[in-house]
Amino acid sequence: MKDLFRKIKKVDKLLQLKEFEGIREIYSDSYLMDSIKLGISITRKKITEGQLTDEASIDSSIISNTFKLITLEQKPKLQKVLNCTGTVLHTNLGRAILSKKAKENLYLLADQYSNLELNLDTGKRGSRYDHITDLLKKLTGCEDALVVNNNAAAVLLILTALSKGKESIVSRGELVEIGGSFRIPNVMDFGGAILKEVGTTNKTHLFDYEDAINKNTALMVKVHNSNYTINGFTKTITAEELVPLSKKKRVPIYYDLGSGALFDFTAYGINEPTVKQLITSGVDILSFSGDKLLGGPQGGIIVGKKKLIDIIKKNQFLRAVRVDKLTLSALEGTLLEYLDMEKVRIDNPTINMLTISLEELKEKALLLSQMFKQEAIVFSIKKINSLSGGGSLPDKMFPSYSLVLADSEGISIPKIVDKLRFNTIPIIVRVKDNQLIMDLRTIKDEDFKMLVAEFSRIYHGEKL
Repeated sequence: MKDLFRKIKKVDKLLQLKEFEGIREIYSDSYLMDSIKLGISITRKKITEGQLTDEASIDSSIISNTFKLITLEQKPKLQKVLNCTGTVLHTNLGRAILSKKAKENLYLLADQYSNLELNLDTGKRGSRYDHITDLLKKLTGCEDALVVNNNAAAVLLILTALSKGKESIVSRGELVEIGGSFRIPNVMDFGGAILKEVGTTNKTHLFDYEDAINKNTALMVKVHNSNYTINGFTKTITAEELVPLSKKKRVPIYYDLGSGALFDFTAYGINEPTVKQLITSGVDILSFSGDKLLGGPQGGIIVGKKKLIDIIKKNQFLRAVRVDKLTLSALEGTLLEYLDMEKVRIDNPTINMLTISLEELKEKALLLSQMFKQEAIVFSIKKINSLSGGGSLPDKMFPSYSLVLADSEGISIPKIVDKLRFNTIPIIVRVKDNQLIMDLRTIKDEDFKMLVAEFSRIYHGEKL
């Protein structure tokens, strides 16, 4: 064993081997030498454990170890996956995927300087928010707009700026918790707002709000049930119903819309108020997410009355949650497509997946099933229900079609699922009753060939 250890070359000598010639054009010698040291450590361990006993194999072992380490280290941890779950806004999988226009805008600015805070008309410093303000004014009917890094930040910023040290009235039925233990009461407390609870969990009346208003009332807050439902013996007051009281008492309405839709989904059986409808109804300030029903990048979009937006813009907390140029560029691209409401249903992937017809999904299922049959893999086609996901449309089930593979002799569904997840491009599926399920709603047509090829390789490898 000691003789084998003595045969291990010095790092600088190993670096001169012809096997490293190509990679030295990509990485610096110092980086490669550090990697080789780690490669040597693995080889030494193999010698100690008796796994390597041949002197002639020492160099090749170190070389192999080094290349594997570099490949693993250089591989991005954040990577593309195939979403075969049918959940359109899957939080674990990054929620909304960007449209073509959003990607073009993003690529255009990613490696270039930009006029982020330069007014090209005057040559003086401008505001980063100006780039999307006019678009949001046109699409929502608001007087002014602002964007921060997510809707949670938007909620906290609004409460801090407009209700610090003052009361905000919220129905007990809307004191919700969303992902990551983000609770409305805690957020209000953190922002310095005084929570004034009204009504009960299942019933809140208009008089509950009116009775709670006093000289220290700053806001009446509505929290949209974007990730929960309360059914049965219930009553809630809509934002529209609050507007007359708001005007009478001169207390503004803030609506935490959460998901936030600019597209009217009514024709597709989805009862979700649009931002424009709420602004038109008289809501004073409203916030929503960019990466949910809007189908854009993560962001907290604030729209409403200019006098309230101006107060928010002056709050020091805005600097801590301001949005960057890449998010703004992707958001602008997303919003530009909304100028043509008929075409955005096709161009925006989120809207397209939520409104695709059952007939189209069936055609996709038949095509993909046939492609699998050509690889000697037989799936059954079954109807299934998809979900919007991402804390959106909690009570809406979307009829869909899926390909289903059952456990059988020589095939282990759990093993296949694991191997799909560890694939070079991970393939994420659903599993129920020991059946592998792929919902066609979230599978892109352009990914069919790759999906079939990768799945086939894993499937037939498992059978062997």
